[in-house]
Amino acid sequence: MADVTQDPGRFRNFAADALKTPWAVIAGILVAVAVLDPGNLGSTIEFAARALAHTGQYILFAVLLLSYLKATGAEVMVARAFEGRETRMIFLAALFGGLAPFCSCEVIPFIAGLLALGAPLSAVMAFWLSSPLIDPPTLLITAGALGWPFAIGKAVAAVGLGLFGGFIVKALMGHGAFASPLRQYKPAGCCGCAPKLDGKPKWRFWTEPERRAQFRSEFVSNGLFLLKWLALAYVLEALLIQYVPADLIATVVGGEGIVPIATAAFVGMPAYLNSYVAPPLLAGLMEQGMSSGAAMAFMIAGSVSSIPAMAAVWSLVKPRVFAVYLGLGVSGAILAGLLFQII
Repeated sequence: MADVTQDPGRFRNFAADALKTPWAVIAGILVAVAVLDPGNLGSTIEFAARALAHTGQYILFAVLLLSYLKATGAEVMVARAFEGRETRMIFLAALFGGLAPFCSCEVIPFIAGLLALGAPLSAVMAFWLSSPLIDPPTLLITAGALGWPFAIGKAVAAVGLGLFGGFIVKALMGHGAFASPLRQYKPAGCCGCAPKLDGKPKWRFWTEPERRAQFRSEFVSNGLFLLKWLALAYVLEALLIQYVPADLIATVVGGEGIVPIATAAFVGMPAYLNSYVAPPLLAGLMEQGMSSGAAMAFMIAGSVSSIPAMAAVWSLVKPRVFAVYLGLGVSGAILAGLLFQII
């Protein structure tokens, strides 16, 4: 009797969770198109399916690479970037920030451990600024949606933004700023899988059953994650191209100069999109008249202002350091957009 009375509650919870998924959003969008504009339903589905099939090769390689990095424990190499002279740390932290296979919750205990060991805030800031901008899957998905020049430009911008922020913080600290930047950190057990700061990667991971199991688990979870978000992205891109007037996009973020780029950066921060959703939507916006520099500024500013990225910084440092993080992010996004448009 108790099981019968509990079943409706479990069903409601399951249904509520299902309605929050990208698949539910996709279904809702397609139903709306079928009802309001049935003539465009077929073209919307065809556009999204073709785009997803084109990006499939990048998704497969990205998932294999990310699963390999996690199974081998390659994240321990990132900790070595925070050893030695401060200038060296800043350079390596900015570089490794885009290569680290961390989920957003892993970054918090990882950085907390480094700060506890005495890593300078300048190097940590370089890592914080570059880490949300690029990783292996994002690089490949960006290349599939926007082309390799844009993807490489974003990767260079990620490292450049890390260096930009790291050396500015270093200079400010030299003048007495940020003498006590940290909050009182208490581990919250976000995912319970913080990377170790010592040890060595196991490149031949297939020799150990536990690592093989981790590879399979990462492959399935990351593959499904990327598939659902990219499917949503391409459905939204199809709607954008079909229903948003091109002259409107061109008026707001089209053309040359700093104004469209700055506008895109300031719009990108509060209107952040998932790193895997943003490239296809920006491809649609660029087809409608958005400049390449504005697209770059939008993507960089949005990545810095993502909830996981901001949570990682906010949880560990005091508000003034957090404000500097956001200020460096938006100013660096505008600068990157200008340079990318010129080049």
